[in-house]
Amino acid sequence: MDRMNPIDVSFLHIEDSDRAAGLHIGSIGIFEGPPPPQSRISALVDGRLDLVPRYRQRVVTVPMGLGRPVWVDDDAFELDYHLRRTALPSPGDEETLRRLTGRIMSQRLDRTKPLWEIWIVEGLTGDRWAMISKVHHCMVDGVSGSELLAVILDLVPEPPEPVPSTWVPQHPPSSAELAADALWELATSQYEQLRAFGSALRRRNQLVEDARTLLTGIASLRDVTAPTPDLTLTGPVGPHREVAWASAPLADVKRVRAEFGGTVNDVVLTAIAGGFRALLMSRGAPLDEGGVRSLVPVSVRATRADGAAAGDGQLDNKISGMFAVLPVAEPDPVVRLERVRIQLAGVKDSHQAVAGEALTSATGFAPPALLALGTRLASRLAARTSNVHTVTTNVPGPQIPLYLGGRRMLTAYPYVPLGAPLRTGVAAFSYDGTVTFGVTGDRDSAGDVAVLAEGIAESLDALVEAAGG
Repeated sequence: MDRMNPIDVSFLHIEDSDRAAGLHIGSIGIFEGPPPPQSRISALVDGRLDLVPRYRQRVVTVPMGLGRPVWVDDDAFELDYHLRRTALPSPGDEETLRRLTGRIMSQRLDRTKPLWEIWIVEGLTGDRWAMISKVHHCMVDGVSGSELLAVILDLVPEPPEPVPSTWVPQHPPSSAELAADALWELATSQYEQLRAFGSALRRRNQLVEDARTLLTGIASLRDVTAPTPDLTLTGPVGPHREVAWASAPLADVKRVRAEFGGTVNDVVLTAIAGGFRALLMSRGAPLDEGGVRSLVPVSVRATRADGAAAGDGQLDNKISGMFAVLPVAEPDPVVRLERVRIQLAGVKDSHQAVAGEALTSATGFAPPALLALGTRLASRLAARTSNVHTVTTNVPGPQIPLYLGGRRMLTAYPYVPLGAPLRTGVAAFSYDGTVTFGVTGDRDSAGDVAVLAEGIAESLDALVEAAGG
């Protein structure tokens, strides 16, 4: 048994408390040429699942809530259930693919089975096909999620011969075993907590510095508790999703960064701010000087030498978050970038992400039943009084071409889930020299997210032009 960590469990609780939420992340890869035969893809995936055991495990709850849920092997695992195939109706263009993606992403994953699906989609125009993947957020965050794709995809166009799987499921634990294991962990964890506390006391200087950093971050987090103006971006959310896409050369983003300063993420958020400006203007909504407040998930994994987040092979969530205000009232894209750059530099200095990680980690000390209750109550409260308008995330991906069954992946669009009261979300993903934006909207209240995607592209074009591109 592998017990879920508190953050992973919270994604299940949030989904439980919101019938319209399906908290799975995903991606849409578009490939060249005809798709490989289904038997070939099945053999390839089956052998490589040995490298990611979580893909053959399901969530099992502990009796009476004595402990957090655990991952156990699914002794009834069927690959064909998770690996599906379909075809686009005529005309088979990308708009048709987006509609299909919205329908697939609107469906929740079955909790009684491993929490993932892959759809092979034939019939895309231009002699192309697509792969739509979805995996529950309780399994993996965006950074480690890119590692999972790397397990299935190849680095070279010549596909290796599939390796037969050697997986044999372990016998699932009984209810009595689950309860006994939870009670033992509950008893022993108190000792571990006291031991860790004693070790920290022996490092007084470091403890004081860590406390100062944490308090600085918590102080900055107080600002996000203030209610935000209603900009039509929040409210009740239904079960259906609408998706829209945009893309740009990564070289253009880097050119803007080199000309005006800041980071790649600053440029990306500025483009997204321009997209929200276009969306609000199209709706006739006021462009509030307070801006659009966004939750920005941040990876707290180790970083590579280039500063990008690096996965560590563990398939769980290592994320925190900070809050950014997108200056949608500012008409000049260059001034908008400067405001974003200065703001995010201040947010980083305030240690918001450190505070967020510490606060979420602290939930590990709470009894599982209280954690579940607290998460559900927080989700319900957020549905009534929103302090943010949207969620925006930027995940760096591989800058080399990837292949599946000998077919090159041309581009990849990310998918970000929604939860009430947020009606829109934006994810950015960089792959092989291109930055793509995946926009998710509640179909009933934000079916116009194509305007947001077009606004992102136009905002980035304006920045490139200002940079002399």
